[in-house]
Amino acid sequence: MASRIEILNDGGFRSDGRKQYELRDISFDLSPQSSADGSASVSHGLTQVVVSVFGPREAKMRRETIHDRANINVEVNVAPFSAGERRRRGRGDKRILEFGSIIKSTFEPVIQTSLYPRSQIDIYVQILQQDGGVLQACVNATTLALASAGIPLLDFVCAVTGGVHSTSPLLDLTTLEENDVPHVTVAVMPRTGKVTLVTMETRLHVDRFEEIFRLACEAGKVLHKEMRAAVRERTGVLVAAIGAAPRGTSAGMDAGDRDVVMDERIDDY
Repeated sequence: MASRIEILNDGGFRSDGRKQYELRDISFDLSPQSSADGSASVSHGLTQVVVSVFGPREAKMRRETIHDRANINVEVNVAPFSAGERRRRGRGDKRILEFGSIIKSTFEPVIQTSLYPRSQIDIYVQILQQDGGVLQACVNATTLALASAGIPLLDFVCAVTGGVHSTSPLLDLTTLEENDVPHVTVAVMPRTGKVTLVTMETRLHVDRFEEIFRLACEAGKVLHKEMRAAVRERTGVLVAAIGAAPRGTSAGMDAGDRDVVMDERIDDY
């Protein structure tokens, strides 16, 4: 059956004017929200996700306590106005449970849970707007929210969605493209090159998988630079606030000390 939209025209442009490998406009906001220990808002084009992190803190239920590491709890909520279908999804919705499970399994090897035995880290994901690449936005927002909360990570986790139209690879798909193109979501740790997530919801020919997988890993490195800059900017704001404290107090420090603290904080990631 022919596509209802032109995925890639003769000039090499997609339906939203991007080239094959071009990512959508990305924005990161690590401003604190409510009483969360860390939070982040991430937008990939029109897709927007907010993640709040609480903890490490004492587990609410005894059966959830793990004696030698922290337990990670992930809850996903989809706003009913986030997509055109206006469908309300409850907590028991299969799609929401699947998203929560994927996020948990992606971050369990990355969070240094052994530092916080018998505790719990709660990750709350709110999907505000959907226009393709929802899972990648959830993963990237979770990375930044955990960093904002000061939870030690082995590395950033940077996710990108890729697909193949005919023989042409595409990166960072919109909803229209996802509905029409076989696609895969890949999450990579850029410093080590390790992959923490590969998930496909559609069939993708093995001959095409290798190329789109490689491109997604390269795009993850590009995202890493932007995400690291967002963490550095947020850390700079916090350190500057400490430095603005009156001289003679324990919070006061000079500019040199502020730079050292900020560099050490960023190098943790």
